[in-house]
Amino acid sequence: MKYFDGHNDVLLKLHLEENINPVHEFYNGNNFCQIDYPKIIKSNFSGGFFAIFVPDSKPDNDFFNRMNKDRYDFPLPNQISSKFAYESTMNMIDILKDIENSSKNEIKICKSGKELDYCIKNNKVGIILHIEGAECIDKDFNSLDTLYNLGLRSIGIVWSRNNIFASGVPFSFPSSPDRGAGLTKIGIELVKLCDERNILLDLSHINQKGFYDVANTSTKPLIATHSNAHFITKHSRNLTDDQLNAIKSSNGIVGINFATAFLRKDGKMLEECALTNITDHLEHLLKILGEDRVAIGSDFDGAIVPKEIKDLSGIINLENYLFNQGYSKKLIEKIFYKNWLNFLVQNLI
Repeated sequence: MKYFDGHNDVLLKLHLEENINPVHEFYNGNNFCQIDYPKIIKSNFSGGFFAIFVPDSKPDNDFFNRMNKDRYDFPLPNQISSKFAYESTMNMIDILKDIENSSKNEIKICKSGKELDYCIKNNKVGIILHIEGAECIDKDFNSLDTLYNLGLRSIGIVWSRNNIFASGVPFSFPSSPDRGAGLTKIGIELVKLCDERNILLDLSHINQKGFYDVANTSTKPLIATHSNAHFITKHSRNLTDDQLNAIKSSNGIVGINFATAFLRKDGKMLEECALTNITDHLEHLLKILGEDRVAIGSDFDGAIVPKEIKDLSGIINLENYLFNQGYSKKLIEKIFYKNWLNFLVQNLI
């Protein structure tokens, strides 16, 4: 079965790894990325949102380890400069362009749903270029058109830190997502500019006030590329039922996140996470959103995922699990790729 993913961070992994040729590592396979070309072939991966995220420092395992307490509430990370974010973003775009150019037309950065549809129907890998945190966009929006021309079609206004556009939601458990201020004046302007250019807006890392500021400003469907149900796991990153209903009312879509801290009921980032945790969230999202508005946004290469999946090549284990739990082939196809494809064909013009 084909598979389209709402979120991964493989470009960051390739960007940060020292003394490697990122294109060589991508195409030959490696043991540090959850996504690479051999895993793409094994999994029948049809494409996804490839995120560009710029950390303030090199990520380490201690960040995840600190999420293994019964309660935690991380302070928001330091803000970063637009110049640093832009330079790092361009470096990761260069990696993606090199991957595309080396693919012999098997991998394509898609600028519309129509291009993506062509890729998937012709067994190619279609990529939607996404930035996670809009720090690379300057206050005068000069860089926005540059990035758009390079293929940017999706923006998460914030990661879990503040920037000039909005406030990020902290990593906190148990916690409501109602933490901090909403969009700034320039953040509202960014939403309007994205609407004009048909750039998708991802609400997966924004706090509750920012979520509703986007909902009240944007004329487009609401999207959360990699988010789970707060009703099941009381994490600040997860979506409340009211937020899910707002997404439904806008004809939006939600991709289930495999990061175990957002799946497990105890909020811990451990690979010991039975696939029943995924179906618990899946059932809740299906109940509210319906079977045409639920997809997957794995967060591969950006999180610890259940050990029964481990990496992209293990997505078949989830497919088999859902089938054995009584999910129909038609519904699994919708969740695995058709819902994303239909949504992007309709909305990424």
